[in-house]
This record gives sequence, C-alpha cells and structure tokens, in this order.
Amino acid sequence: MAHSTAHHSAFTFVRSEFIDALNATVQEFEHTVTGAKHFHIASENDENVFLVGLKTVPTDSCGVAHILEHTVLCGSERFPVRDPFFMMIRRSLNTFMNAFTSSDWTAYPFASKNKKDFHNLLDVYLDAVFFSRLDELDFSQEGHRLEFEEPENSESDLTFKGVVFNEMKGAMSSTTSVLWQTLTKYLFPNNTYHFNSGGEPTDIPDLSYQDLLDFYRTHYHPSNAVFMTFGDIPAETLQAEFEEKVLSRFERLEEQVVVPNAKRYFSPVRVQEGYAAEEVKEDASHVVIGWLLGESIDLNQQFEAQLLSSVLLDNSASPLLRVLEGSDLGRAPSPLCGLEDSNKEMSFMCGLEGVKQEDALQVEALVVSSLKDIADNGVPQSMVDAMLHQLELSQREIGGGSYPYGLQLILAGLSTAVHSGDVIAQLDLDPVINDMREKIKDPQYIPELINRLLLSNAHRVTLTLSPDDALEARRNAAEKDRLSQIKAALSDVEKEQIIARSAALKERQVQVDDMSILPKVGLEDVPARLPEYDSAKVSANLPITFYPQGTNGLVYQQLVIDLPELDEEETQYLPLFSSVITELGIGEEDYLAVQERQAQVCGGLGASNSIRPVIADRQSLNAYFILSSKALVPNVKAMTELLTDTMLNVRFDEVGRLKELVAQRRARREQSITGQGHSLAMAAATSTFSGLALQQEKWGGLSGIRSLMALDDAMKADDSAVEAVLAVFKRLHEKLLKANKQLLLVAEAQHETAIVDEVTKLVAGLPVGELDTNFALPAEDSKTKVAWLTSTQVNFCSKAYRAAFGDHPDVAALTVLGGFLRNGFLHRVIREQGGAYGGGATFDGSSGAFRFYSYRDPRLTETLADFDASIDWMLNEEHTEDMLEEAILGVIGSMDKPGSPAGEAQSDFYVQLHGRSLAYREAFRAKILAVTIDQLKQVTKTYLTEQNENVAVVSATSKREELEALGFTIQAL
Repeated sequence: MAHSTAHHSAFTFVRSEFIDALNATVQEFEHTVTGAKHFHIASENDENVFLVGLKTVPTDSCGVAHILEHTVLCGSERFPVRDPFFMMIRRSLNTFMNAFTSSDWTAYPFASKNKKDFHNLLDVYLDAVFFSRLDELDFSQEGHRLEFEEPENSESDLTFKGVVFNEMKGAMSSTTSVLWQTLTKYLFPNNTYHFNSGGEPTDIPDLSYQDLLDFYRTHYHPSNAVFMTFGDIPAETLQAEFEEKVLSRFERLEEQVVVPNAKRYFSPVRVQEGYAAEEVKEDASHVVIGWLLGESIDLNQQFEAQLLSSVLLDNSASPLLRVLEGSDLGRAPSPLCGLEDSNKEMSFMCGLEGVKQEDALQVEALVVSSLKDIADNGVPQSMVDAMLHQLELSQREIGGGSYPYGLQLILAGLSTAVHSGDVIAQLDLDPVINDMREKIKDPQYIPELINRLLLSNAHRVTLTLSPDDALEARRNAAEKDRLSQIKAALSDVEKEQIIARSAALKERQVQVDDMSILPKVGLEDVPARLPEYDSAKVSANLPITFYPQGTNGLVYQQLVIDLPELDEEETQYLPLFSSVITELGIGEEDYLAVQERQAQVCGGLGASNSIRPVIADRQSLNAYFILSSKALVPNVKAMTELLTDTMLNVRFDEVGRLKELVAQRRARREQSITGQGHSLAMAAATSTFSGLALQQEKWGGLSGIRSLMALDDAMKADDSAVEAVLAVFKRLHEKLLKANKQLLLVAEAQHETAIVDEVTKLVAGLPVGELDTNFALPAEDSKTKVAWLTSTQVNFCSKAYRAAFGDHPDVAALTVLGGFLRNGFLHRVIREQGGAYGGGATFDGSSGAFRFYSYRDPRLTETLADFDASIDWMLNEEHTEDMLEEAILGVIGSMDKPGSPAGEAQSDFYVQLHGRSLAYREAFRAKILAVTIDQLKQVTKTYLTEQNENVAVVSATSKREELEALGFTIQAL
C-alpha cells in the first residue's frame, strides 16, 4: 500500500519506504530552515499519534530535564492557564497523554481516535513545548522549594517540598532503580548517563530557576527536535500545523546538543555501594557485571548485541541464564540482566541478587568462566535459530497494552531519531534479520561475538550493592542538618520571602483559570455505539470461537477451562501454579528442552486466571483458567501440539526448578512494592468487601508477597516444602483436566478455515469436561484499618468505601464520581499543594468499592483528611455542568481506549464470557452519559460514610508509633 509523499512547502522530502511487516509506510522529512526532522508512519489506523522528542543532556543529577518536563506543561503563551496538561486530559477523548524524561531525551506524546480531539491536543502540546511560560511558582511546585513546616511561622522547621522531589524519593526507594543508577554512574564516567536524569533527591534542591531557564533555551528548540507521527492524517496536514504554530518563528540553531561517547576503561573496575534496607541480611547483596558496547544507532551492532543477549539470557534454556538460575551464590538472576540499547552507547548486564557480600568476586568469576565456556563450546544452532525467530515475532506483532500501537512504533525509533540514526532501518528489521540469517550459519559467529563484545572488552564494571540499615537515617539526618544550616543563615527578609512565596503558590493553586481558552471536545463528539466484532463458533470436540482480525501474520490461541471447585490450599496456590506451569518439563522432556521448544515454535506460553463476580452478586463468581500462546501462521500446528502437550503432560517432579521459580517470583514481587504502592494500599483497603477481594489481596497484595517470601524461605530450608506444593499442583491439574474446555482463536480471516481444521484435529485428545461444580470463595464483609510497613521514603494512602455493585442504578454515578473528585479537588490538594506524585479516586466494579489513593506521597494523616475533605466539598459546594462533562469524558475515554487487534478480540470474548453482553455494555455507557450532579451528590451521601469506610497505608517503619496511635493494625513484610 503506497502512501502519498506530499508535503508542506516548508519541508524537504527525504525518503519513504513501505514496510511489509508493519503494513505501513515510513516517511522522512526535514524542515528546511530549522533542520527539525519529521518522521511520519502512514497507516490506515484511525488512532493517530503525535510525539515531539528533544535531545536533553543533563550535566548533573539536579533533575533539570525531569523538572523541566513537568514545568513545561504548566501553561504557555497561547494557553496561559495554570495546568493545561491536566485540564486537557479532562477536555479530551485521548487514548494516551503523557510526557517522559529518559536519560538523554524528553518526549511529549499523545494519541486520539477523534480527529477534532487530535488537533486540539496538537495545538496545546506544540505551544506548551516551544512557548512555555515557565513561571517561577510552577518551578517551585513541580521541582523544589523551601517551606516552613508551619507555612506562616518562620520559627518552625524548614522542609523541602516539590512534586519531582517526592517522585524521585519514591523512585529511589526502589532497589532496582538504585542498582541501575549506580551501575550506569560507573559505566559512563564522563557523559550524561553518569548522572540521574530524573534527579537525585539529595541534588534536586541545588537546581536554580535560572538553571532551568538556561537549559530550556538551549534544548527546547526545533533544531534539537524530532517530530514523529502515526496514523491516517496525511504528513502534509500535520506539517502545515507544525509550520504555522511553531517552526515559522525559529531560525536554525548552529550549536548542536551532543552526547560525547564515554571514555573507555583499559582494565575492569570493581565498585561497592549500599542501598537502604530495614535490616542487614548476609545474603541480600546485588552483584551485577556490566559491559559498555558499541553505538545503538549502528543497526548491525545493535542487532548483534540483541541477538547475543537473547541467545545468552532469553529463557531458562539459554546458557548464561541457566547458569545464573542454577547458581547457589544468589537467590535469583538480577533484574538488570539483558541489553540496554536505548542510550547512545549500549550496555550488557548480568548478575545475581540475594548474594553474600563476600561472594561478589565468585559471582564475577562464575559469569566470566561461563562466557568462556560458551565461547569455547559454542551454542546449538537450533537455539540461535529460535532467537532469530523470536526477534521476527516481536517485529511482526501489533502490540497493545498500556501504549497505543503507533506510539510503540514511534518509541522503537525515537532514540535512533534523536541521535540522527536511520529510523527507517530501525523499524524495518526484515533486511537485517535476513542478513543475520546468513551470518548465524557460521557456528563460530556467536562465540566470536562473546569474545569480541564481552571477554576481550576491558570496559567492564562489577558492582556490589549491599544492604545498609543506617543509610536511610544518615540521609535523613543530612537533609535535616542541611535545612538547619539554611535556616540559621536566613535573614529576616529571606524568611519573609519564603513565607510570601508559600502564600503566593497557595493562592495560585486555588485560583480558577478561564478554561474556555483551551480547546475541548464535548459529549456530542462521543461515538454513540461500541464496536462490534465478528466471530464464528465452531462445534467440535471442544467448542472453538474464531475472531478474524488484522494480526499481521500471527495466530493467537487460548485454551479456556472452567475453573472447578478448589480446596483452600489449591485456591491459595492457583496464581503460583499459573505462573510456573509453562516453565516446567513435559512428559519425557525436562524444562530446559521445553523452553527451547517454546522458543522455536511460538512467542512463548503463558497461563493466567480470569475471575469476575457475576453481575447480580459480588460474592458469586465466574472463573476460568487460560493457557495462551501466539505464533506465526506456518507454526500453528507445532504451537497447538505444544499447548495440548503442556496441558496433558506437564511434569510436577522438578524440585530444583520450582525452587528457582519461586525465588525469582519473590524477587520480582519484592522489587515491585515501591512502584505500585498505591495499588497495594487500595487492595488492602478493599480486601474485606467480598470473598474475591480478600483472595486477590492474599494472591497479589502485600499479604501475598509476605506469603511468597515465607514459602521461598521454607523451600530453601527443606525440600519437603517443595514436594508439598508440587502435590497441590498435581491435584489442581487433575481437576483442570476434568473441567469443561473451549478454545479461542484470533487470526486473519483468510487463514480461518486452514487454522480451524488443523487445530480441531490436534485438540481432539483433550478430555471432555465431566465436572459440574465451579470455583467459589467464602463470602466476606468486614472492616479494616491496616498499615503495612516497608523500606520507603514516601507513603501510599488509601480509603475504600463499600458501595453499589453490578447492574445497580448507582454504579454509573459512582464510576463518574472518581474523576469528578480528582479533577475538582484531589489533584489540587494532594499533588499540587501536598507534593505527592499523584492522587485521586476510582470506582472498582469488580469489588463494588469506591477507593481514594495517593502515590509517592510525603504526607500521611493530612492526605487521609483530604480524602474526607473531598467528600465535604462534593456535598456542600455548587458544581458546574462543565465539570460533570469533563468527568464523563474521562470515563468514556478510558472505556473506549483501543487495544491491539488481537487484544480487542480477546477482550470482547471475555466480557461476553463473564455475562457482559454488548447490549449490557451499551446500556451502561448510556447511563454514564446521563449521570447528573444530583446523582453524584446522592451516591456520595449514601456510600461514602464512616460506617462503610476501610483505611490502608503503605509507609516507612519509622512511622510505626504514629500509626499505632491512630488505631492502625500494623503489618510488616
């Protein structure tokens, strides 16, 4: 499919190429005057995406690029309102809006399926990025500021405040973040990657407002920018807006922003640093070995490094990962294992966590000797072929999930674009895959890569990061001491200035802007109908549902099994069973052979559970176990054989393998706490509202993490604990084999007959269901007030209220209420005034709970009080129809967010399976559109009451006494 190369007269056409694997044309243009690049991915897709990226190269860890990213979105020349970014989220049908700071670029992307909305957002984004006001008070709010703890009392203690300051306190509470920042500090001794682009909390207060302005002037210029777009709006139309709104006002900037290459070491470096921990355990160190490789914009170097990383680390059969998983020196492979290719120069990392500090050199020796062994003995050709197959699969797959497909493509090319590489080559991997296919025919190719890129590469850093139970106290003391010294040196005039700025900021935060200057969409722009998806039902040994979708040559297959009645042990271990069943052996094959087989024929196997309450009763459930895979069409037979073989013949005798998998799962779950503390707090607050909510907290909440830690410890101590779990798995498996089954297939329409015929034959061997009792959980309805304590510099707060459920008439108003409270009250008091990175409210339909939350929050009791204050605000203030419309638009936008073609088909299948028909969903949508302010007040009054309230927080151990005094039940990991 050819697309027009028509372009605006201010741009020069550079080249264009149709990429078969993406079914899209990638076009490159350059703005004649400024040199700004425009890459347009022309597609028939109606979800249009825009991104402007700027090369941002900090020279310290003050967080200038990150704070600028926040402050840029706080008002601009044509839209001089205080918070256009968050206001546009409410006035838009966007499918994605955000801004990112990477280590060497800052990007401002959005996406929308509505053309009017797309152009509205483009207008605001272009003005925000290139003509930002950068008000000093916004810098104080978003970056950092000094305030007295009692804002009007200059005798009270000073404190640091600021959204980014608290965001980074939260981010750097994550050991994985500390590990990454510390390793790159040593891997890159002299360029921008040496520094923390997000900002170190200890350094952020050093950034001045003038520094911010200077950085903006040199970096936020079209000559340092790349525009990237995707969708069915022609490049010429987009360029006309770029030229009119921005580019016509700039000349070319002669001075280029560059990232110099890192100075290379002539011999390996070993370093040791610490991370904050509650207690010092002897086996809690991280040991990571990192190598600096070549440039990522050299596609051959990048692909060589990707292939090598995949061959060494892709799955448990990969030779280096196999050594790391099997080693007694540590608990699990490091979360940093793999290739980092988003920086200008790539790095390869591997190592272990849960290591004794004194064993660090043994870990290094193990890695180096394993690499020598692999280089000496080579790698089976089948394994190298399988990794190339995986790269081809990832190239062809149309993604979904949290990012629109077009944005995924843009992000895949962004780093290359920012560093002036070949974006079209980066997106069209078929030629380089074909080239690689020839290279790997040489059995010495992989050994030669190991020798060249790793073994003979002297730029190697071995980092040991060990727990330090005094680090947090030293850091807090240093901050306190710094603030005391600042206060002691303040003149009376300076004290008055701090008080005056606090008052001015507070005044600015409560001012009501004229929002009419911002463009908007209205309820009249909302599509009236939901999309319908074609599907065909095939009656065979197992019922088969086939969805024809544009999947770009892939087949998605899911075996869906009614979850049978389980005992308490089987229920508790269900998620663990699901996470390991595809990681074990099958029949005569051990798990290593199965991992190789998976890599050769499909994009991996996965298992999951889909459990939802029935519409009429929050305590009754529909529940399914799902075994999933995807493959290229020619591999459908091999994939289906693998799927059925796994279901029929999975082995439950690999004791050592289960121990490894539990240790790895524990490591991942422990590392996730500070990144998803708000979700964990909400799960804890909601846990007593239904049997499913309680069980989900035991599975995926902090209780679940604690249980997993205890299980891992028990398994390390005694193999009988492993045998006991395997015995539960066998019982679970036998019940699943006897349960009712069906199959879901998604592929392109032209392949339907061949795929269904092939699959029907292959699944005939699966036993027909003979169980008629279904999964159930004991009902639960009680109250809780719980505080979970862990190693964190910030808090995560939640209140939950038992509310209406299912098809109750109040559910629509409760769904709209979350956005209404966030937009009108919570965003201002929790984020802007309170300094948390985020906060809001949301209705959880699966548990019938209305939930408040805050994220990376410096406050605790004040935030809980703000949740209550928002209820008073809702009930006692007058509210406008505009505010209601914005809240409704937000709900509709999230309901209408498109997924990938396969993802949308799968979603349609499951909502119907759970009894939510298209008619039911359209009726609910109509109720959302009809919600009134009186209904919002009524549901607030009815449900958001003290007797319906649960409270949960995730906080620091140092807060124990304060929380006990407030009546919290204390829980610790």
